[in-house]
Amino acid sequence: MDFKKIVQLLFYCCFLVVNGQKDDEFGSLTSFEKNFETYEKDSTANAIVLFEKGKAHFEVLGRKIRLIKEYHVKIKILKKEGFDEANISIPYYHKDRLTEIVEKINAITHNGDSKSHVLENKIYTSDISENRSEKKFTFPNVQEGSILEYEYKLITPYMFNLTGWVFQSDIPKISSEFTAEIPGNYVYNRTLIGSLKLDINESILKKNCFHIEGYAKTGDCEVVKYGMKNIPAFKEAENYMLAPSNYISKIEFELSEFKGFDGVREKYTKTWKDVDKEFRADKNIGRQLSKNSYFEKNVPLELFNEPDDLKRAKKIYEFTKSYFTWNKKYSIHQNSRVKDAFEKRTGSVGEINLSLINLLNASNIKAEIMLMSTREKGVPKKTHPVMSDFNYLVAKTEINGVSYLLDATDKEIPFGMLPYRCLNLYGRVMDFKNGSYWHDIQPEEKNRSLVRGMVSLDLENQIIEGSFNTIQTGYYAVKKRKDLEAFSNEEYLLGIEDSFANEVTISDYQLQEKISDEKTVSERYKFKWQIEKVEDKLYLNPFFIKFFTKNPFILEKHNYPIDFGYNRNFKYQMHIKVPEGYSLKNLPQNSNIVLGDDSGHLRLLYEEKHGLITILFDFSIKKSHYPPDYYSPLQEIFKNAVNVQKNSLIVLEKI
Repeated sequence: MDFKKIVQLLFYCCFLVVNGQKDDEFGSLTSFEKNFETYEKDSTANAIVLFEKGKAHFEVLGRKIRLIKEYHVKIKILKKEGFDEANISIPYYHKDRLTEIVEKINAITHNGDSKSHVLENKIYTSDISENRSEKKFTFPNVQEGSILEYEYKLITPYMFNLTGWVFQSDIPKISSEFTAEIPGNYVYNRTLIGSLKLDINESILKKNCFHIEGYAKTGDCEVVKYGMKNIPAFKEAENYMLAPSNYISKIEFELSEFKGFDGVREKYTKTWKDVDKEFRADKNIGRQLSKNSYFEKNVPLELFNEPDDLKRAKKIYEFTKSYFTWNKKYSIHQNSRVKDAFEKRTGSVGEINLSLINLLNASNIKAEIMLMSTREKGVPKKTHPVMSDFNYLVAKTEINGVSYLLDATDKEIPFGMLPYRCLNLYGRVMDFKNGSYWHDIQPEEKNRSLVRGMVSLDLENQIIEGSFNTIQTGYYAVKKRKDLEAFSNEEYLLGIEDSFANEVTISDYQLQEKISDEKTVSERYKFKWQIEKVEDKLYLNPFFIKFFTKNPFILEKHNYPIDFGYNRNFKYQMHIKVPEGYSLKNLPQNSNIVLGDDSGHLRLLYEEKHGLITILFDFSIKKSHYPPDYYSPLQEIFKNAVNVQKNSLIVLEKI
């Protein structure tokens, strides 16, 4: 062989070695990973996942079936703000004598050709809760440009722990893949959640892959592989979004059935008919609804004497609210004991609302459990029962053809309204006689913050003074009552003074009880404001009180629904007298901005007649829930609403 051919052969072999290098080989980096510097798709990213792989399979260890999960990731630090990615936590579960085991933790900080290993004695174990612990470590020598690489294996006796794979996180990812080798004995439901599509979706059959000693049969396995490329970071909206778990792109696994080699089958995914039957007999739920006679004997008889059903229901609701103090626990799946809670006058969400249901039923008002999930928990799946989706329950009743949802844990929530934490689209009503069904949550429709005022200007004495009347309805009234309850009169009035843009003094405060009720709070007060000496012109912002000063929508892009919980209206009506010796030089422009489908508006009207300036600001968000394509219009209308309140100027000129 001549020299030229030898050189060509050596070059070819080197090419194979370099290009055959696997990106999943721990401790080695590809040329792409080494040379990666910026991510054009997201210039704001502080760090990025270059590579992420997970694997899951089943093994028989010591005659016990165990689920084995392996994880391997490489994270590139792009900016110093991404240094927090160096702090790693690997959680694991344990209960009684069974525990998950985390082993074979390897971790390296790559800085060019230099490698800094995480030493075994720098990996710590700490408890998170009674049944959860974690392995923790921090990568050493982290700097901009570092690549943080780690891997570990988790061995679990809990077959339910094959929960799937989360593709999306708070930093972008170049690639994320998950492979699972599942014996045919185990059947899992699989659900793809989020707006992103799979780039890899493969499934093959692997013959004779699973065997248990003592059984002649050998099982086949399904090998599935899911993957995504160029995954954007999940950026939470600052406000007005349901739980991120509803939208983060992931694939969920749920154990549906186990088929034993002995022919025995055990089903885990149930129908709602099965769940209804179990709930009826459950000691924490169904059996707690059979305490009617106990409550009849232990509450004032006048609760049941009111002949009108609605008035009687309201009396029972108010009694339950005032009698119990919520212990801040939900506890709907365990340890609900309504008798104990009644004797102690304190209890969980489950205990208080089950007591309310018992009392309503004892008074011949049919009431049922509605299972639901709080906003931060996530929306329950409708495809099949997943009981872990629910963490809350309320009472559902129907009186004179009108449905009411009741929660007696919050002392300021009126009859027929739910706390904000419960405004999460829908729940499941447990009708044990006719079968359970889904029921939509309809928030209170009238939620308004109204400010009316009359202002006069005494420029000779450098004083602006006036009187205000504020009316809050719906959820704004609830917040107002909470404030009135939480603060002393002096503290509360100081809070009103602080809400003004300038230093003011409040006087003659009145809570107008005659026109206030459980869903309305009306207040009246006077204010006085000392100003600097005015020369030829006075520049006056007519928004003495501002409803809000910041736009809650500041992201450039938002791909998820917007959820306010309830609709809302802000109205500001102000009359300002033009002082003698002055004339109106300038008024801000009138405007009218309308959201699509008339689902919201911002109206601004200024006019002057006979020396009286009138300002009308009307900002309305008419829906509680908007699709993602409304993010930009909502961002724009809130931007305008903030700008109007902060920068509007009336100019008065000396005659």
